[in-house]
Amino acid sequence: MKSACVSKFSNQMPNLDKSCFKIPQQSFLSPNQLSTHPPRILMLYGSLRERSYSKLLTFESAKLLEAMGAEVRVFDPLDLPQPDAAPDTHPKVKELRDLAAWSEGMVWCSPERHGAMTGIMKSQIDWIPLSLGAVRPTQGKTLAVMEVCGGSQSFNAVNQMRILGRWMRMLTIPNQSSIAKAFLEFEENGRMKPSAYYDRVVDVMEELVKFTLLTRDIAPYLVDRYSERKESAEALSKRVNQKSI
Repeated sequence: MKSACVSKFSNQMPNLDKSCFKIPQQSFLSPNQLSTHPPRILMLYGSLRERSYSKLLTFESAKLLEAMGAEVRVFDPLDLPQPDAAPDTHPKVKELRDLAAWSEGMVWCSPERHGAMTGIMKSQIDWIPLSLGAVRPTQGKTLAVMEVCGGSQSFNAVNQMRILGRWMRMLTIPNQSSIAKAFLEFEENGRMKPSAYYDRVVDVMEELVKFTLLTRDIAPYLVDRYSERKESAEALSKRVNQKSI
């Protein structure tokens, strides 16, 4: 990447480390070479029920993403242990982490239970590490959030997942989906019925693909930070590899 100029105004800021200070530049937002492979999207859903509406919505959305040219993987949370109840070498944990590393974007879809996302949903997110060495597996990747409700429409679960996405340093798209009385919105064969809810799901998937195409080749620049440039690679690795509390 080209070297950024240091502003003349940095001389007026004695607290700045001038060797690490960079001026954001438009030219860096145009990658020298665009990726040509399909956008890689990982989908997580938050229920183990036999007829799970979050699972049905996830697979409906996967069909839309594939129609838009994306490559999609759906993670099955069955048999995933609770966080810290098994080593990270557990096969399901390894599968989830490998998929997270593979992906360029994600979709998180949870039922709302007791006014919140489910424990199944949270456990999956908790197993995805904030860091592996000095690398953050989710940093700079896109995220779409959706929820299904048993009753009237609510946004508690999607709002919580937005907070988690920000904590995981993901680029959460503006649009989202919340489906009220989800049991009325799916056919017996599991396909979603035509409705305004379905149209919104199409909107969300379309926006996710657009944002993924827009950001995947410049994600390293978007998440490049002054504070982390100041740290040595050794200090950064030591800090982000603290044991979970």
